[in-house]
Amino acid sequence: MLHFDESIEILKNLEIKRYKTKKLYLIDTLGYVLAEDIVADHNSPEFPTSAMDGYALKHDDMAFGRLKVASINPAGTALNDKVIGGTCIKTFTGSLMPEGADTLIPIENVEVDGDEIIIKEEVPQGFSVREVGENYAKGKMLIPKGTKVGFPEIGVMAGLNIVTPLVYEKPTVTILSTGSELLELGEPQTSDAQIRSSNNYILEAIIKKYDGIPMQLGCIKDDKENIKREVSKAFEQSDIVVTTGGVSVGDFDFVKDVITELGCEIVFKGVRLKPGQHIVVARKGDKFIVGLPGFAYSSTVTALIYVVPLIEKLQQGKSNLRTVKAKLKEPFIKRAKKAEFTACNVTLLQGEYYVDFKGKKVGSSAILTNMLGNVALLVTSEEESSKEVGDEVSILLLD
Repeated sequence: MLHFDESIEILKNLEIKRYKTKKLYLIDTLGYVLAEDIVADHNSPEFPTSAMDGYALKHDDMAFGRLKVASINPAGTALNDKVIGGTCIKTFTGSLMPEGADTLIPIENVEVDGDEIIIKEEVPQGFSVREVGENYAKGKMLIPKGTKVGFPEIGVMAGLNIVTPLVYEKPTVTILSTGSELLELGEPQTSDAQIRSSNNYILEAIIKKYDGIPMQLGCIKDDKENIKREVSKAFEQSDIVVTTGGVSVGDFDFVKDVITELGCEIVFKGVRLKPGQHIVVARKGDKFIVGLPGFAYSSTVTALIYVVPLIEKLQQGKSNLRTVKAKLKEPFIKRAKKAEFTACNVTLLQGEYYVDFKGKKVGSSAILTNMLGNVALLVTSEEESSKEVGDEVSILLLD
């Protein structure tokens, strides 16, 4: 079995030969990753512009103390009037500055007396005038390729009149849970040996949360030909196929055999990891199959570790998951000479993260309820040992 760090390095170094891209209407790109650099094709603003409501004037003319209002300059109008000595033009936020003016005095700084203003409080030269290119200059790269589109990016691209940006397609991820004992939601239980499937639903939720498009195929029985048929069909219509169960060493663990029979190249199989040591990652061209363990906690953790990075890789995105430092509020007992991912409660106090294990059960890799609450994953390498209160540890934040 591989060292955990080696498996992550292999995953990082996987090369994609052809990324899928498409153009989307601007507002529909929210949450997608840009597949092009966004470069300014003009200055913003293109001309000196008023930043407040007030009066456009020559700065030196404030010394007169009183100026005649020559005209009004509403936003969005083409003004031909010029500011000449001893006069000003009433100007509004967003209006172009009239020719001859170099300063805008706010309404609050003057008193109106008929068709004149009386200067009550002077302002420095250039006050409240937006210079050419204040926001951005023509030719400047504003948003680099590989940026996930949020509301600021939407606003900037709208200002550039970019109607349909080019983005990476979100990968389609097909989910299959294998196991003759599994029951779908709503399916009646007819035997004590049957259990309710949760893996396929939590995986669908993870894929949605971390920018993939899930395709749910539900539960399939432990029949090799049936599994092979379903996985083959899933490969045709998706970028990543995720299975749960069938990757261990039991008599009915067929997934690992099906993967090779379908002509997939094994990227790695088996990692010194707790939970999820029987993880399998394989590829066929630019498509991937990830065989996860069947226990709910195991499949959840390994999906976060291996499936989420693949979703990111296929759209050249940045990691949605962060590893940060935290301090232990209670001891941690290292239980295996493997990389361990242990559910813990996380709190942020005065800028520092703290973790404890209150309510977290110790047992098999099936205890999915350990993921409830304000949870992170405590990460320890196979070289590390047990920890004491106050020790610094690494945690994987899920939000």
